[in-house]
Amino acid sequence: MGSIPFAACNKINGKSEYGRVIRRHRTDTIGRAPNNSSPRRTDGSVRTMTAVAAESDPLARLAALPGVTDSVTAARTSVDTLLRHRVMRRDSAKVTAEASLRTARASAALEGYDIGLDGLRTHLARDPSTPTADAGESIKVTLGAVRLYAELGTLHSAWERAPRQALARMHMLVARGLIADADLGRPRAADRSGPEALDTTHPADPLGLGPAPAPGETAARLGGLTELLLARTTAPAIIVAAIVEGELLAVRPFGRFDGIVARAAGRLVLISRGLDPKAVTATDVGHVEAAQASADDYAGAARAYTAAGADGVGRWIIHYARALELGARESLAVCEAIARTN
Repeated sequence: MGSIPFAACNKINGKSEYGRVIRRHRTDTIGRAPNNSSPRRTDGSVRTMTAVAAESDPLARLAALPGVTDSVTAARTSVDTLLRHRVMRRDSAKVTAEASLRTARASAALEGYDIGLDGLRTHLARDPSTPTADAGESIKVTLGAVRLYAELGTLHSAWERAPRQALARMHMLVARGLIADADLGRPRAADRSGPEALDTTHPADPLGLGPAPAPGETAARLGGLTELLLARTTAPAIIVAAIVEGELLAVRPFGRFDGIVARAAGRLVLISRGLDPKAVTATDVGHVEAAQASADDYAGAARAYTAAGADGVGRWIIHYARALELGARESLAVCEAIARTN
């Protein structure tokens, strides 16, 4: 199976050229043709620079999928409305803290470890750093998610420079104390063994996505995703974040808690690319709420993405944009609550 977003891009143009997409999308500047291509067609006509850029920017081509542009625009409008709220001028740190707590709890719930927000607050008020000895796994995983989301801001530069290292750090933050230390931040590999080693052939699958790619394919797809992130693109941050989260959900690079890492990585894209610089949207809450607002639930959209077709990728991006829109509305309600207490 090829890397899903690249396959989707190719299907838009009716082509099948996955093996060349990564090499072709590298450019020196946005809109400049790659060194090994020319803006002139074989028939003597000249292609526009926009057309050349589209060929070398597979993420940008995903905007052409039906419904994607409208969904992305609606989500962006909701985020902009949130960022303009008067509370953001003086109390944005409070909004960030509350949004991070809510989205971390929702992310753990999507992974199958669901505890109530009030129960989480009670535990944090008693012991904000570690679970008690008799705490169940749900609280331990949720605290790991809280720890990860609280540290996302410190991973900004690492993510921009070396995404795979940042992903390893994310896994260490969420899984510390839950798996063997030797497995923290280590991608699945076929040669792992020992009584405490993770099952690399059957990683956790809370969303019912089906069999994960083999470790070798996972490594290749992570490499492709990294190259894509380090290349220039004109794609909106929402599309980039959706593809990052969807691809990490699909490949399940670590074997456990991959969904939490994937959702945190998507959030980090929104932060680092300037859409949500203060990390105030609660996108994962939106993932949970989307199922209540429509029939397109998170797991179903993720399964559509893993099917590798352009329609499935488009459905996933639309779902992600809708979740972001709902998450922005959740944080807008937080702003209103803070305003009433001032």
